[in-house]
Amino acid sequence: MKSIASLLSAAALGAVVLLSPTVAHAAVNYVALGDSYASGVGTRTYISSSGSCQRSVKAYPYLDAARLGANLTFVACSGARVADVTANQLSAVTSAANRITVQVGGNDAGFSSVITECAKPAWLGDCTTAINNATATINNTIPARLNGLYAAIKSRASSARVIVVGYPRLFNGTDCNAGTFFSPDEMTRLNATADLLNSKIAAAAGAAGFAFVNPTTAFIGHSVCGNPEWINGLSNPVSESYHPNVTGQAQYANLVAPTLK
Repeated sequence: MKSIASLLSAAALGAVVLLSPTVAHAAVNYVALGDSYASGVGTRTYISSSGSCQRSVKAYPYLDAARLGANLTFVACSGARVADVTANQLSAVTSAANRITVQVGGNDAGFSSVITECAKPAWLGDCTTAINNATATINNTIPARLNGLYAAIKSRASSARVIVVGYPRLFNGTDCNAGTFFSPDEMTRLNATADLLNSKIAAAAGAAGFAFVNPTTAFIGHSVCGNPEWINGLSNPVSESYHPNVTGQAQYANLVAPTLK
């Protein structure tokens, strides 16, 4: 006759076998937070119900959710700053979320206004001051904002896998667009500012225990005026400018996908 201990052991093994398929096929509930880079501005195709947030089915959260067969809650919104994510998007993060991406910080640094200023002829714009102001904000203000947001995400979904997504460099060293006047030095400094922002985002993500996806290397040679170009140059409408195009979003999806599995 089998001992009670051996019977209990067999029962426990059976329970593991029965439970394993359930665990393996647990639903993936994915929440996508962030700004225009996360919403898909630049792809020129938007979900009508998203209004001014300009969410696109070509954006990386949508593409990766389809790959995973995930339930997607897509709340990224064009123009969002850290405070906007906290006020308007964070409520989408619940304990049911087990995958979260967040991409925000570029608008806090004022990148749109910096690019606008630096695109002007030297005699008309003040690119140096614009970049210096952005750098000061990145160094002195943005880290605390990110720390607060990441802590709030963790408090709402403590067991979720959270992936923080960074920004690419915008320039390859050539300005091929009519109507813009970026000098080589300005493009170099703008790229360095993007690198600085990524470094602060990565540090805050690491402190929170979140993964960080840095697109910098993948986008080298494919920024504005690249071949092929993954980031729009000056466009019509202007809101499409300096954002990843359809190919750029697909590349973002390739970079983010492994961290979501």
